[in-house]
Order: sequence, then structure tokens, then C-alpha cells
Amino acid sequence: MKNAYRHVMVPVALAGLLSACATAPVPPRTPAALNPPAGQSLVVEALAQGVQIYQCDQKPNGSYEWVFKAPEATLASRDKHVLGKHYAGPTWEAVDGSTVVGQVAAKDAGPDATAIPWLLLTAKSNTGNGMFSRIKSVQRLYTTGGLAPTDACNAANLKAIGRTPYTATYYFYQ
Repeated sequence: MKNAYRHVMVPVALAGLLSACATAPVPPRTPAALNPPAGQSLVVEALAQGVQIYQCDQKPNGSYEWVFKAPEATLASRDKHVLGKHYAGPTWEAVDGSTVVGQVAAKDAGPDATAIPWLLLTAKSNTGNGMFSRIKSVQRLYTTGGLAPTDACNAANLKAIGRTPYTATYYFYQ
């Protein structure tokens, strides 16, 4: 009877351990400047899909340029469960209502010249009691797209809004 119990329980325990290992986020390899401070642990990985929002503005010298205004993206797990959203601030808001607002600490061009840069951000503020309430650092990596529009920015379209599709992977540390 003892042997039968062990033959059932050992595989069940191993399956549980393997399942937990498969879902735990793995810290990415990044340029040193984008590493979070020592002692912080990766707790959440989120895949973002959305847009980077730009506005055509006039510079003091009279020329025109597309100016970044805000991101707008949905955050999801690798298995497609919605984790929250990303918007101006920059702010990340979890489905549980907790938030983290970040500020850029370091930037790297990343390997794709046609994509927005990779970033390390530090938390300026946190709210709520949930997934993002104790986040201290955020990495934006593996970006695609999101650069300013290539459409002309001039007097004829002053204040026009451009929405450029982008994707990124965000890593959250506490």
C-alpha cells in the first residue's frame, strides 16, 4: 500500500513543481544599464500590444515635429490572460486596480532601429494592494514598432494625432 501511494504522489508532486517552474518569469539578459538594482526580483512578465500616440507640434524655432504623448496598450500573459493596461504617466494598471507610475532611469536603442528604445524605469509611485503595488523597477524590452509617424508634420496638420502600433515585453521587479 505504501508503494502504491508513493507511485501516485511522487508524479503528482513532480508535475506540480514542473508546472510552477514553467510559469515563473525568467529575468531577461539585457545591456548592463538596463538591469534593475541588486536585490530586486522579477515578479511579473507582461506582453504589451497597442499604440504609441504622437501629436504634430510646432517647435519654438518654427519647425514642426511629431511629439510623443502617451502609450496605450493591453498587457497580457504569455497564455493570453489579460493582466492590465498601460497608459500615460507612464502608468501600468493591473486588473486588480493596483498601479505603478514610472520614470525613465536608462535607455538603450535596442537591436531594432525601426522600434522604440528599450528602457529601465524606476517607480515614482504605486497605488492599491495588488500585482503592481510593490513594483520598484520596470524594463521595456523586445520592442517592435512604435516610432513617430512618417507622415509629414507641418502647418497643414498641426495638432494632428498619430497612433503607431507597437509591441513590447515589460518585466516588473520588486
